[in-house]
Amino acid sequence: MAIPSLHSPNRNHLLAALPPAEFEALAANLEPVPLPLGKTLYEPGTQLQHAYFPTTAIVSLHYVMESGASAETAGVGNEGVVGISLFLGGNTTSSSAVVQTAGHAYRLERRVLMQEFDRAGSLQRLLLRYTQALITQMAQTAACNRHHSVEQQLCRWLLLTLDRLPSNELVMTQELVASMLGVRREGITEAAGNLQRAGFISYRRGHISVLDRAGLETRACECYAVVKKELARLLSDAEYCRGTSAIVR
Repeated sequence: MAIPSLHSPNRNHLLAALPPAEFEALAANLEPVPLPLGKTLYEPGTQLQHAYFPTTAIVSLHYVMESGASAETAGVGNEGVVGISLFLGGNTTSSSAVVQTAGHAYRLERRVLMQEFDRAGSLQRLLLRYTQALITQMAQTAACNRHHSVEQQLCRWLLLTLDRLPSNELVMTQELVASMLGVRREGITEAAGNLQRAGFISYRRGHISVLDRAGLETRACECYAVVKKELARLLSDAEYCRGTSAIVR
């Protein structure tokens, strides 16, 4: 069955950046999978079996405390891959990976991933550079959560999520956003209210519409720009080999 172009491997920036020969070596083993909202891809301490290359889904990497409280350390969308522990040698991780925005991804069995990674070609270089960008996102998130207001954190999170979506519409409840940021729901309600009154967003029944992206950027802290700039720097020389667009827009 033909796969709709919306869900083709080229929708993932890392896969799209591979030279044709390296992509063909993976293509037969790339399995398209739907990722429904809330699906857990891996849990702390479990052996990872697959890497996931999102095309339209967004996956949240987060830690859950003994109390049950949780906070997101990073998000992964069509710019990256879920399961870096596989090629870094750890195989397991202390964090969880849960689908934040429903969509699709391509799944690759760990044996195939490692076989191609060990060839030390373009895939290895891309995965290692992406990992550095992901580490930057995690470090910046930790600093942001400690030093910046809930409104600034919300703006950062909204902008990073928008970068991974084809539209300005997010299906997201305030409870889920609060869980992602590790703050009280009341804080998100107040921050979202401020942004709505400013005309930057519209919120109703679990749907967030971004009306003024430039306005959100003026309210965001420097953390959003730092993460975006680092991703662009590390992957700036990687272009779509079967398309015409650059990885970072």
